[in-house]
Amino acid sequence: MKDVTYVHPITALGKRVMDISLAVIGIILTLPLYPFIAIAIRLDSPGPVFYRQMRIGYQRENYVSLFLMTKFRTMSADAEAKSGPVWAAKNDPRVTKVGHFLRKTRLDELPQLWNVLMGDMSIVGPRPERPGMCHKLEDNIPFYTERTFDVVPGITGLAQVNLSYDETIDDVRNKVAYDHAYALSLSSPADWLKMDFTIMFKTMWVMVKGKGQ
Repeated sequence: MKDVTYVHPITALGKRVMDISLAVIGIILTLPLYPFIAIAIRLDSPGPVFYRQMRIGYQRENYVSLFLMTKFRTMSADAEAKSGPVWAAKNDPRVTKVGHFLRKTRLDELPQLWNVLMGDMSIVGPRPERPGMCHKLEDNIPFYTERTFDVVPGITGLAQVNLSYDETIDDVRNKVAYDHAYALSLSSPADWLKMDFTIMFKTMWVMVKGKGQ
């Protein structure tokens, strides 16, 4: 693995300050929604309110961090008991009625603000992948691992706001170019600010329009 990403020191500092600030503000503003979302989830289907899954975090040469990503549960509690790790599909029968609404509005991702506060994630960055999926993708997609090298994974990102959720390897392959383009923007503080604010604006528009999947 080679060091293919240069993150400007001002970008790194500014990004972390922005992450902490937005995570704190986001948690304060959305925390009152948690009880209502939790009740809706429990009334809709049996199982826990939150869904935690191991993901790959920050990577550097000879170093890979793992963390537990937290989301509101949108699928039945035993969704992958028989199939194992698989991507969600359109009209996936494993997604609950409440889960469908949470995915459409991206409200299921609110608990990830805590991951951002802890430093495991950023507000904006490439999608964090599961370790089991990552090995499969590395074998099928050139430069897949390098897309996140020296870049903290994010709740939303350039690939996420331009393309839909992953359903196949081809979907992931289409997103790799976007992830590399985002990584390149981190070399310039000005480019990074423009990129992040554009992505966050598009993300808010997706949430308001309910265009999530």
